[in-house]
Amino acid sequence: MKRKNFTEVTEFIFLGFSSFGKHQTTLFVVFLTIYILTLAGNIIIVTITCVDHHLHTPMYFFLSMLASSETVYTLVIVPRMLFSLIFHNQPISLPDCATQMFFFVTLATNNCFLLTAMGYDRYVAICEPLRYMVIMSKGMCARLVCGSFGTGLVMAILHVTAMFNLPFCGTVVDHFFCDIYPVMKLSCVDTTINEIINYGVSSFVILVPIGLISISYVLIIYSILKIASTEGRKKAFATCASHLTVVVVHYGCASIAYLKPKSESSVEKDLLLSMTYTIITPLLNPVVYSLRNKEVKDALRRAVGRSIS
Repeated sequence: MKRKNFTEVTEFIFLGFSSFGKHQTTLFVVFLTIYILTLAGNIIIVTITCVDHHLHTPMYFFLSMLASSETVYTLVIVPRMLFSLIFHNQPISLPDCATQMFFFVTLATNNCFLLTAMGYDRYVAICEPLRYMVIMSKGMCARLVCGSFGTGLVMAILHVTAMFNLPFCGTVVDHFFCDIYPVMKLSCVDTTINEIINYGVSSFVILVPIGLISISYVLIIYSILKIASTEGRKKAFATCASHLTVVVVHYGCASIAYLKPKSESSVEKDLLLSMTYTIITPLLNPVVYSLRNKEVKDALRRAVGRSIS
């Protein structure tokens, strides 16, 4: 279908939180506070893992990569959302919308597979402790990170190319950023193929990591149960608790948002879910890994101690 058969659409307008009326100012303050905390938390994690040699291990290398990815991920979405809460009906051009969607898909996919790499790291640490440093070499860590990012790039190119070859008739996006389904709704033509692509990509990006992480944790639990002492079992499980917490929240929200039947979609539910995985989850990572992780807390104390002295 050629675009010239339809009225040319050059920009979109986000409907966002306009239905909240006068409460948008309150939302702005809340979201800005969360955003600042998210940026500060992730920057602290990246910095502390770089400067403290005790954290120069594969586990914290992956954590710093995840924190970096989450930082850019929020930068792509949240500032424009905050701006639209104050200055309403701000347009976004099609190229800017495509760019936002490209980075959103790339980084969201990257985060999914980084969490998978972290699950594999925990499996090797607990099930193959004597071979840990051999298996999780610098080369292996680099390959896992590059593979995560490369997968994200491929998924983003597939999504954005398919989406922005569609002709658009509508201009109002019933969302606060260029997410896939809200933009797809504005097309003038049948989007069945795009919906199949989206469901296929979403299934791959969500279900494959969930499957791999589940296998890792089945093997981890089996190994932990073979540890004789109760203290040893607690210590082994404690090394996985932070990762498992983030995984449950991250994939829980993503599964509900992108794998639910189309008939169950509603604007209010979609906004709530989107707020969770674009605003809340990026804050969860530094909070969980700093509050539940003894090594990170010790590294923060050493850093504060050095700065005071």
